[in-house]
Amino acid sequence: MRDSNCIFCKIAAGEIPSKTIYEDQEFRVMLDISPATRGHALIIPKEHYADLYEMPNNIVAQAMVLAKKMASHMTKVLQCDGFNIVQNNGEAAGQTVFHFHMHLIPRYVKDGNQEKLSWNHLDLPENELDEIYQKLKL
Repeated sequence: MRDSNCIFCKIAAGEIPSKTIYEDQEFRVMLDISPATRGHALIIPKEHYADLYEMPNNIVAQAMVLAKKMASHMTKVLQCDGFNIVQNNGEAAGQTVFHFHMHLIPRYVKDGNQEKLSWNHLDLPENELDEIYQKLKL
């Protein structure tokens, strides 16, 4: 399924050019046009899924296996010092294109982004942690 109004669907179909560094039947991996660091790439499925919640489990699993493969390859080739794999779901989480995608972000000791991929940590009281725990455990 494709969404005719989705830019990532158009890129995945080859209708819009991209700097594709890997492609198979399910996914395209391309360099991000607005990279956070040198080599920042995106994994996008060729089928349209707005976010992680819409994806079948087997496609989610394939995406993570591909992320590992690409991170290993990119780390070796780019000689980066670390790696972030980031996937946002929903506007509140920072998702701006509503087609599932994973960011592959090579990290370098002096890339200037150490503070940008972090958040403020909460200091929750034990009773609140217990309440959350009770609600979430399966």
